[in-house]
This record gives sequence, structure tokens and C-alpha cells, in this order.
Amino acid sequence: MAGFRTPKQKLSALIITYNEIGYIEKCIDSVSFADEIIVVDSYSTDGTYEYLLNHPKVKVIQNPFENFTAQKSFTLKQSSNDWVLFLDADEVVTKSLQKEIIETINNPNAHEAYWFYRKFMFQDKPLNYSGWQTDKNHRLFRKSKAHFTDKKIVHETLVVDGTSGILHEKLIHYCYKDYEDYKGKMLKYGRLKAKEDFYREKSFNYFLMTVKPIWKFLNHYIIRLGFLDGKKGWTICYLNALGVLERFRELKRLEKKNELAYYLVMP
Repeated sequence: MAGFRTPKQKLSALIITYNEIGYIEKCIDSVSFADEIIVVDSYSTDGTYEYLLNHPKVKVIQNPFENFTAQKSFTLKQSSNDWVLFLDADEVVTKSLQKEIIETINNPNAHEAYWFYRKFMFQDKPLNYSGWQTDKNHRLFRKSKAHFTDKKIVHETLVVDGTSGILHEKLIHYCYKDYEDYKGKMLKYGRLKAKEDFYREKSFNYFLMTVKPIWKFLNHYIIRLGFLDGKKGWTICYLNALGVLERFRELKRLEKKNELAYYLVMP
């Protein structure tokens, strides 16, 4: 942390993990300036937990994964500081962003929360378009002034009691390791979104299952300029659309399973 003044406000860096051995080291190194680093791991099997357990700056807790909102809410409760920096395991804080974070939390006129724009990395190459040009997330906030809404179980939403600002420096997001890894993420997110729809009593619709994945692809690849990312853009846009298709397929499966359970318990 040479060159930076010691922050007056203390900061907790919070991360959730499951099988993140390819990413977690860079993420942890990038938040070493925080006063505490807490990682909640959902029983990784690839060495992630062992790496974290042996890291001198990390407090690691294992907790079963139910959904993203529940896991992040649990993690937030573990923080001993009011200011928290909540990252995904495949995100990295640059030195310039680190400096801006420290300056921000020590500003007496600071907002209660801050949005971060992200720079997406396709393996080690930047992805500049493909629908993510305007992507931003709450990553820095006061624990006492925010919570994750339980209305969503994936792509969790932070509810802020107060105002939000935007930091200028971008967070680096290593979103794409390889084809199968990203495909697995999109299918997982699709299934979780289907559960969310099912709990909200949304009904499966064949027309929407046909139209929405196509629209997702065309919107991101053509309207949101994914074609300018070349082959990388095609791959990302296709897999994002596949995630939407999986959402409808899973919703259909859940409805059939529910119908079967209903008929089995009928007198």
C-alpha cells in the first residue's frame, strides 16, 4: 500500500466462492489493502477452500449455497466494518480503483453506496461491446445502509437507504475462462432464474421460450454491437441466449414436477 495514506474509515472486503481456484488468488491480492478480507465458500472441491484457509489475511467460512441472495446476505453479516467492498471471485481491483475507493470512504460527503462499471475480459482480452458497455453494479456500500432484497435469488439486487454515486475507475471482470466454464455459468443462472419465476407463479410459455432467446442474441450481437467484438462477441452473445433458453426449459420442468406432485397427493 505504499504511497497511499492509511484510511481513517475501515473497510471489509467480502467475497463468495465455489471452485474459483483459477481466479481467487488475483482477486485476494487486489483487495489486500482492506482491513479485513472475509470469504464465504460453499464447499469448493478444487482447492479454493484450502488456499483460502492458508492465506494469512483471509477469514474463510464455509456455508451451504442456497442462492446468490441468501449467500451474499449471510456474508454481509460477517463483516465487522460498516464500509464493505463486495466482489465476485473473478473480479480484480486495479491500483487506481483502490486509490479511488480509499479516497471515497474517507470523504465526509460520501454517498451510502457506489456503482462500479466493469471492464470485461474474455480470457485475457477485453470485451468492449456485446451488451456490457453500460453494465454496472453496487460494489461499495455502508453495511448499515443497505441490504440484498430477497425478491431475487440470482443477479441479486442491493436496496440502499440513501443515495448512490458512481466511481470513475473500472473493476476488472474476468468473466470468460473457457467455453465450457462460461456455458456452465449461463445454464446455472438460467435454472436459478427459472426457480425465481416459479416462486413468483409465472407460467411457462412456448412463444416466449422461442422469442426471448432469439431477441437476447440479436439485441446483444447487433443492437448492442457484439459483432464488433468479433468471434468473442458471437460466443458470448450465443451463450447468453442459451441461458435464457435454459430458463424456460427449467421453468417447464418445474411446472411438470409440481403437477405430478399434485396428482400424487390427490385422494
